[in-house]
Amino acid sequence: MTEQYQRLKQQFIAKKAWQDKYREIMLLGKQLPKLPAELKVDHAKVNGCESNVWLYVDFDESEKHIVVTADSDTRIVKGLIYIISTLVNGLTVDEIKRINIQTEFNELGLLQHLSPSRGNGILAIADAITQFAIQTDD
Repeated sequence: MTEQYQRLKQQFIAKKAWQDKYREIMLLGKQLPKLPAELKVDHAKVNGCESNVWLYVDFDESEKHIVVTADSDTRIVKGLIYIISTLVNGLTVDEIKRINIQTEFNELGLLQHLSPSRGNGILAIADAITQFAIQTDD
């Protein structure tokens, strides 16, 4: 895991109230870079998300790590995507395969507060990233 994610995780663990975590997620969503409109296409949408989520997962050959770029049309999902991006960006394929994003979200105290459809959407994003790592390793 990246140092940036470790700091983020400590911030969330320190916040005991869901409203404080929710506020932090909303603030993080503002930091997520926007995708250009031409990249918000149907084939980039993640199935299983209630909100629109456009996800691109690439492998940087020169740096040998995964690069995740994503956006959503809702503020809270943008914040959740920011957390996922912080968790996985810059990691190698092997590191990605060892991470369980669902476990990380549970440790952050987030999944139990998300609606089932939002939780399923987060798991769909995590699955897409993991599947990319598995296919890249073959």
